[in-house]
Amino acid sequence: MRTIENLLTGFRPISLKEMAGVKLMNRVDTKYVTTRQSVCALLEMASEHYFVQEIDGKRVGAYYTMYFDTEEMSMFYRHQYDKRPRQKLRVRSYLDSKLAFLEVKTKDNHGITKKKRVVLPEFVPGTFVKTVSQMANNDFLSRHLHCNPQQLHSLIENRFERITLVNNAKTERITIDFNIRFHNFATGKEEHLPELVVIELKRDSRMPSPILPMLRTLRIKPKGFSKYCMGCSLTDESLQINRFKPRLRDIEKMQTGTASSFSSTETTKPLNI
Repeated sequence: MRTIENLLTGFRPISLKEMAGVKLMNRVDTKYVTTRQSVCALLEMASEHYFVQEIDGKRVGAYYTMYFDTEEMSMFYRHQYDKRPRQKLRVRSYLDSKLAFLEVKTKDNHGITKKKRVVLPEFVPGTFVKTVSQMANNDFLSRHLHCNPQQLHSLIENRFERITLVNNAKTERITIDFNIRFHNFATGKEEHLPELVVIELKRDSRMPSPILPMLRTLRIKPKGFSKYCMGCSLTDESLQINRFKPRLRDIEKMQTGTASSFSSTETTKPLNI
């Protein structure tokens, strides 16, 4: 049976140390959303042109993310209404290495995103955080956060698996995220997207990309995807999600046959989008 995991055996490995040498000047980031079936076809086409990151013999990494917001969901709604500048606050935990970082992502009025982060040596994935100020020193938060950290609490957690590819010329990096799961602390609802795959291409805009013609051949088109916004939309029916409805419909159409490809632990009904 053809799976993402067994197709990776056809790739040459690249170490984390070697990955540090991949410098992307004039970087352009593009996201794509597709299915497991299409990604399997893509991996078959790409094996001669890319290395796969390997750490301690593992080519698939386990990731955990916790997102924070206010009681009023102010960060979510700035995304919903496409307001800028806007921020996301999250903890990103690399489960295999047990490293965790508190990260502030800021998108400015020009659409440029910058990320600042600090190590969290004692973070335990899955633990509800009442206020983010108890996790990091106030100096980091006051320098980079636009709102009062006392108002921010754990809202949603996300688990997924990731593959990282680097082209032979080392001018681009591709992450492939799959087996995406969400749990909403406020509603208690969980959502699993077993068929959905999110690809992010990070490349030097001046250099040719071997993956772009492969994506065109497979009809995998650029499509934005925010794990935070989609996770909230899928696990909290009380939210206004007008801006995200087309995105959710597009994703649903990619699934294999019916809306039940969005597999929820609470309902088997089609998504109310």
